[in-house]
Amino acid sequence: MEYTDRMKNRLRRIEGQVRGVLQMMEQGKSCKEVVTQLSAIRAAVDRVIMYVVGENMEQCIREEVAGGGSADKVIREAIELLMKSR
Repeated sequence: MEYTDRMKNRLRRIEGQVRGVLQMMEQGKSCKEVVTQLSAIRAAVDRVIMYVVGENMEQCIREEVAGGGSADKVIREAIELLMKSR
């Protein structure tokens, strides 16, 4: 699978968020502020996972169908990946 610049940029943003949370901790910010930011990071990671799995599923389905196969197996695998991520 080809990982797009869009995917990589999303992860770079998350990386920046994590650095920001570390700074907040070093500055002694409140638990509420830190947890709020950690929740935002979790949501961002979940969105990246969905994006990567979705792109992968589309590519795999196209390849499977072009090869004369069925898309059912690819869809099941994508669902399993999503289940593992939770």
